[in-house]
Amino acid sequence: MNIYLLFKSLHLIAVVSWMAGLLYLPRIFVYHVENKEKKETTDIFILMEKRLYNYIMRPAMLLTWAFGLILIYLIGFEVFLNLWMQIKLVLVLLLSIYHEYLGKCLIALKNGTNARSSKFFRIINEIPTVILIFVVFLAIFKPI
Repeated sequence: MNIYLLFKSLHLIAVVSWMAGLLYLPRIFVYHVENKEKKETTDIFILMEKRLYNYIMRPAMLLTWAFGLILIYLIGFEVFLNLWMQIKLVLVLLLSIYHEYLGKCLIALKNGTNARSSKFFRIINEIPTVILIFVVFLAIFKPI
């Protein structure tokens, strides 16, 4: 078996899992904020948010980074000389920062200290989509 293709496959599986969480968690936040007066409902959202973030998103992000770094090792560190890879890594770093920001939002919602509206969460829900589009095109076409 080709070890590079194995790790590339594992990297893509981790990315897909991570992106699913990055796209779904803010949507749960929207429903959480819109139902903040309903204790029973928000308790369910708190549990959903916690499980999604801790059991799916965090491991998927860590595996995305781990498999990505293994791929860089396998193809050689000179790949960092390519502007497309530099941009891709910056975008993945931005996704990681966004991921951590969602974790802070999760805590604020759990503690009842959230000051953000459902409209805010709808808007920021578009961030990972835009970044994903750029990352995919950079990775596939390696244009620069």
